[in-house]
Amino acid sequence: MLAAEKVHTLSIARPQADQFRLAALHRYHILDTPACEDFSFLTELAAQVCEVPYAFISLVDAERVWIKSCAGMQLGELPRGESYCSLAVLGQAATEIPDLTQDFRTAHMALTVDEPHMRMYSSVALTSSDGFAIGTLCVMDTKPGGLRVEQRATLVKLARQVMALIELRANEKALESTVRELEQLATTDELTGLHNRRSLLHRLKFETARAKRFRSPLSAVMIDLDHFKRINDEYGHAVGDQVLASVGLLLRDSVRVIDVPGRYGGEELCVILPNTPVEGACKFAETLRAKIEAQLHYAGPRLLPVTASLGVGSFDHMGISDAESLLRQADAALYRAKHAGRNRVECGPT
Repeated sequence: MLAAEKVHTLSIARPQADQFRLAALHRYHILDTPACEDFSFLTELAAQVCEVPYAFISLVDAERVWIKSCAGMQLGELPRGESYCSLAVLGQAATEIPDLTQDFRTAHMALTVDEPHMRMYSSVALTSSDGFAIGTLCVMDTKPGGLRVEQRATLVKLARQVMALIELRANEKALESTVRELEQLATTDELTGLHNRRSLLHRLKFETARAKRFRSPLSAVMIDLDHFKRINDEYGHAVGDQVLASVGLLLRDSVRVIDVPGRYGGEELCVILPNTPVEGACKFAETLRAKIEAQLHYAGPRLLPVTASLGVGSFDHMGISDAESLLRQADAALYRAKHAGRNRVECGPT
């Protein structure tokens, strides 16, 4: 019983400061990613060079060892305490066990006791750029033995290639994430979360070109918050910004995936509605007007009523057939709504 307890304790040993090693592993965002031909090639090459039937690229997580790639058998993951690779992150750059049945650390592990009854294990640690062993490139055999000097030297070189590939994939993902962030900064109004004016007009040109090509309906709704200057003057710009942010969120939640909501300027917002005729756009605008009126805003403890005037423009593929004329019609309708008493919707030409 004491021997069994000793085996169990050693099989789940943790290196000192394992949390830092795990942080290095998770920084690469490789766990649970799909199979990749490049990793498979390196794994198969390791098995061929070392003249063994099995090879793994494994990553040692907190409670499991996840297999990125394998040759000779299909294996997704193992409990950390049941994996030979958990030994390879304990500090040694290379680990070789000539007979797994004779080593008290591995004799009772599942792959030793059960099929395919592994006997030999040899691995090289995959070391992160900051010096932490995050996993292994390992080879295994059902016969006891060991690697020749030149085989081990090649396995070391292959492990470096595996780690270089992991670094490359992580850098590619980081670059993609940075590009997405820059694109979002370039196209998004920071206060409202809507498209900024430049992005809105760019998308409008695209939608008008498509509507003209396919002779499909296209509408635009201009939205102006009523007496917004009074809110800024009486309660301060911080309250005004909060009102704009809340209306922006409401607008984002009220549109379809294909719609393009944007901040046209100041307190004036705009929504481009592809594949939407004037009737549908007017119905959308009236629903949105009611939602804005019902939305609650506060200036400190005081309830602050906010309403909006909305104007709708729509393609007729004759006089209204480009971005500029569409916006002019919507803006003219908005002007009529404001001069007719505000908190209302006006649609199309006079």
